[in-house]
Formats: sequence, structure tokens, C-alpha cells
Amino acid sequence: MLNINGNLTHFANPKAETDCLYPEKLKEIISVAKSIEPIETIKTWPGYSVTPFYALASLASTAEVEQIWYKDESQRFGLKSFKALGGAYAVARQLQIALQDSIGISPSIKELLEGRWSNEVAELVVSCATDGNHGRSVAWGAQMFGCGCVIYIHRDVSEGRKNAMEVFGAETIRIDGNYDDSVRVADADAKKYNRIIVSDTTYEGYMEIPKDVALGYTVMLSEAVDQLNGEIPTHIFIQGGVGGLASAVCGYYWDLWGKQRPRLIVVEPETANCLQQSAQAGKPVAVGGDHQTLMAGLACGEVSVLAWEILQTGADDFMTLSEEAIGSTMTLLARGYEQDPAIEAGESAVPGLAALLLARRSTEYSNSLGLNTHSKVLIIGTEGATDPEVYQQLVN
Repeated sequence: MLNINGNLTHFANPKAETDCLYPEKLKEIISVAKSIEPIETIKTWPGYSVTPFYALASLASTAEVEQIWYKDESQRFGLKSFKALGGAYAVARQLQIALQDSIGISPSIKELLEGRWSNEVAELVVSCATDGNHGRSVAWGAQMFGCGCVIYIHRDVSEGRKNAMEVFGAETIRIDGNYDDSVRVADADAKKYNRIIVSDTTYEGYMEIPKDVALGYTVMLSEAVDQLNGEIPTHIFIQGGVGGLASAVCGYYWDLWGKQRPRLIVVEPETANCLQQSAQAGKPVAVGGDHQTLMAGLACGEVSVLAWEILQTGADDFMTLSEEAIGSTMTLLARGYEQDPAIEAGESAVPGLAALLLARRSTEYSNSLGLNTHSKVLIIGTEGATDPEVYQQLVN
């Protein structure tokens, strides 16, 4: 018996389109065709390597499913998170646009990496609000391409995550509020100080740049396709947040696999279930409160409007997960279950796996989610120990 305890809630999306091709209108947001350029570009960056992909056979046997595949993003570009792909790529794209506007030249990302426009780039400043990982990627991208960087963090962001951004030369500003408050302050200050917002969430008047963030994530999704070696999962359990990652996963694989696309189950903390509540309401809704959760990267109360365009019909199920499942699932992976490899997984990496394992203990949830002994489940382990101190406290 696995030593994992916790509570789940489940909402089956009545608007899910389960037997149709990817809608043409959604291809404007994310598609396989749109992913080609960012994938080719990011693979040329210093330090790029394909991240590991594990078949967790022992865990699958205990959970009574055919396969559990785990895409491990714990070492991506040394930043320990898949978000290294999105923020940095969007920084590069915004520098290209800014230089086109200011000097009439749009350099290639390769030229930016080589520092050919270093004087002009040095005059530009990018900014964002973050729970940690996205800001770290934006800060890394700013350092890599040579522009300034100001990052806004909220009251619950740990000192470890704050320091991880400052290592790359970013200025950090802590606000007395939650993540959604920090988004608003960052946006207002960017207008005031002429900074370029590179956010991973969309809101009124801000829709285009998060598309580039999401396109950066397709590097990981493309790698996973190659590592699946022709197999198609029946289910994907994916972490929620504002919905940026979930919508990228949904859109990319829906476009790629069409009617064969996996069932997509979005997992959120109980205190920050804006996606589940939006699905229940049939439209984007904001969740009040402080959203405090161990799942730091998922402490979001407002849905990304653009992500919702995909998820409102592309996500099949929305679940919440209670806090007590997090540390035990991290520990399970860290120790290596039976014959499975040991994996470093942070607090926001494990909700999908924890929800799967808990759901398989319940006949009701298993039936509701279509889980059985023939299920082949893909889990994306989105981060490693992004705050080593917190990681050590939770893994025992």
C-alpha cells in the first residue's frame, strides 16, 4: 500500500469536446505548426539537452494501470523547471519586437545570443509577476540576452525562490498581496516605467506575449512524443495554476493526435481552484482568499483568459487535491518506489501523480475518470527542488 493520503474533488467538464479534431480557431493560440520555430530555436541554446522520461513500472503495477510515464523537468537548463523554456523564449521574442520598433531591425535570436545588438538591448527592461519559476526563467533570459529585469513577487514567495531570481541579476520587488495582486502591480509599473511585461498569464489588454511563453513549453511536449516511441497516452494528469501549461499540453496534443487525444485531467490545490470553479460556472471566475498552498507554483486565483479558450472545451476533468498528499508523493519519488528510479520532484510537480494514485484507490473516481488496468497515463513532473530548503522539509 502506498503511503499517500489526501482528498480529491472532481468535476467532469460538460463542455468537453471528446470526439472531434482540434478547432481551427484555437490554432491561432497554439498548434504543432506554430511550435516548429521555437522548438528549433531553443534546441540551439547553450546547455540544451533532452530531459529524462521514465516508465514507472512498479508504481503502475501498484496503481493497477498499464503505464505511468513521467516526464522529468527537474534539471531543465539548470533552472529545475519546465518554465525555463517559456519565459526566456518570450524575452527573446519581445527583444526582437522592441528593436524592430526602435531601430527598424528585428535581429535573429541567434544574433541576440551572440550579443550583436548588446548596446541597444541593454537599454530595455523586461518585467513580470511570479510565484517563482516563471520569474526565474525571465531573469535567466534577461541575463542571457543582456537586458534589464524587474520581478514582482507576492508575500508567500519564499526567500529561496527570491534569491534564485536575483542570482541572474534581476531586481525583485515584494508586494503585500497574493499572486494576482502582483500581476496588477507589475503591469501598472511597466506602463509607468516603460518596461516590457513578459507574463505567463493573459488578462484584458494583454494577450499576445503569453502565446510565446506557451510555445516555449512545446519543446518539452515534442520531446515527450519522441520518448513515447509511437505510443499515445489514454490520460494526462496535469497541474493547473492559471492554465498556461495545461492549455499548451491540451492544444499541442489535441492538434497532434486529433480524435485520439488523451483524456486531460487538470489538478489544482483546494485553495486555488480557479480552473475548476470556472468550469463549474461555465466562464472564467476569480477565486478569492490568499490562495496559500504548499503547491507554490499553483497559488493562482484568476484564470488566464487565453488558456481558458482552449481548456473550456479541451479539458475533460477538473480536480482538486488536498495538501497532505504533497510531501508523501515527493518522498515516494525521491526514494524510488520499488524498482523505479529515484526522481527529484518539487511541490508543484507532484499534484498530477498524487491525484492519479489517490483516484485509483476509489472505484467512484476511477470510473468517473475512465481509469482501468489498460490506462496509459502521462505525468509531467514540472519542477525539481526549486527551493532546496522547502524540499528538504517535505521529503523525509
